[in-house]
Amino acid sequence: MNDLDYTGKTVLVVGGSSGIGNAIAQGFRARGADVHVWGTRASAADYDGEEGSDLTGLSYARVNVADVDAIERCQPRFGQLDVLVQSQGMVVYKRGEFEREGWDRVMDVNLNSLRACAMKFKEQLAAARGSMIIVSSTAGFHATKGNPAYNASKAGAVALTRTLGEAWAPEGISVNGIAPGFVATKLTKVTTDNPKRREMAEAAIPCGRMGLAQEMTGPALFLASPLASYICGQTLIVDGGLTLS
Repeated sequence: MNDLDYTGKTVLVVGGSSGIGNAIAQGFRARGADVHVWGTRASAADYDGEEGSDLTGLSYARVNVADVDAIERCQPRFGQLDVLVQSQGMVVYKRGEFEREGWDRVMDVNLNSLRACAMKFKEQLAAARGSMIIVSSTAGFHATKGNPAYNASKAGAVALTRTLGEAWAPEGISVNGIAPGFVATKLTKVTTDNPKRREMAEAAIPCGRMGLAQEMTGPALFLASPLASYICGQTLIVDGGLTLS
């Protein structure tokens, strides 16, 4: 038996319409899973032609995860759920997170929605003895002086992963996380589109380059598989060595 074969499994990737979430969604689909994704646009067609978005073969639904009531109202199109990947995220630049509006927007998407989605699907995950993977960031382990809400939300995501891992393990739910470092997505274009900033960022990474969204797929497939059956509440740092020093 192939431990990374997800044939017959149902996967939901929140934030799976683009970037890291989309790469993870396609990784599960390539290994046989029935994959559903949530995004913010009206339809899957609204992502056509956008870099980092490939909704081929994925079942799409529009859900505004910044609105807890919208999460609770959502009627999923699947009866079972084996894997829940929470990859939603946002950032506000130009010091907007120091203001209440920016702070609240980021915290609602990056942290509050994690709890809401986890609770919404807890019963299904327990029935399937399934897995939940929370995608946080290496920002949860170091300061990001211009983005206090992003930093606090990602640190909170790491802490939530630990706590739910401990709380839900007796119910058969595996909870773990992934903390990407600098990965080229639309959220990091402020760095990738600026040659000087990109050069400085890559100089701090022992592997010598920014990561690819597809490089987060392997860790997700592993953490949701029987290969990770004795890993509980941990966040796997996937950063090319950025946080080593």
